[in-house]
Amino acid sequence: MNDSPAPGIRLLVIDDDRKLCRLIRDYLEPMGYAVEAVHTGPDGVERATTEAWQAVILDLMLPGLDGFEVLKRIRAKVDVPVLMLTARGDEADRIVGLEIGADDYLPKTFSTRELLARLRAVTRRTTRAPADGEAAPREFVVGRLRVVPDTRTAVLGDQPLDLTPVEFDLLTCLARGKGRVKTREVLLEEIRDRNYDVFDRSIDVHISALRKKLGDDPKSPRFIRTYRGAGYMLINPDAE
Repeated sequence: MNDSPAPGIRLLVIDDDRKLCRLIRDYLEPMGYAVEAVHTGPDGVERATTEAWQAVILDLMLPGLDGFEVLKRIRAKVDVPVLMLTARGDEADRIVGLEIGADDYLPKTFSTRELLARLRAVTRRTTRAPADGEAAPREFVVGRLRVVPDTRTAVLGDQPLDLTPVEFDLLTCLARGKGRVKTREVLLEEIRDRNYDVFDRSIDVHISALRKKLGDDPKSPRFIRTYRGAGYMLINPDAE
């Protein structure tokens, strides 16, 4: 991994664990990150929504307001990338966080290098510009599902889907390759500009959240089919 400094990335850490905040700052500042920290939910909402940040690290357990409520209030005003950070590893918590707008979810047992990789992934995604000569994205239609990359909108029938940025990118990747199995590793590389050699279960959490919003039953899927040990495929329910 290239550990060259990031050019002026402002990062807000919302966590009441002051020691952890210092550790994050001490690790990331030599990489070029400008790290600031607040330690309560209300202070986190205020700073996150009134200043310009390239990313926010948000703890789940906070005084004043919990992380879920903080995330809801941030998402109501700004679209800054948010990594949720918690000691609680329950899958239900992860799904709730992703459904209400988290871009990624890390346990407090994360390694500093993994944190750096994920921060780089979400900040690259939000600042990435089309390459010169790149063709304009087209619309993808799969049954009653319509995905429009250039406006970042997805509609099921006549109902707009409220997707997180990661969910939209994941759905676009599946729609672009509809009818073909996409492995977890390929999905990670395509939607987040990173490619781990190790297996990453976070894709499964995003798929679960996306299926809920599509009204999809994983046991009898209309849109996203799981291929055990391989990956996922977007299918056309009208063709099944």
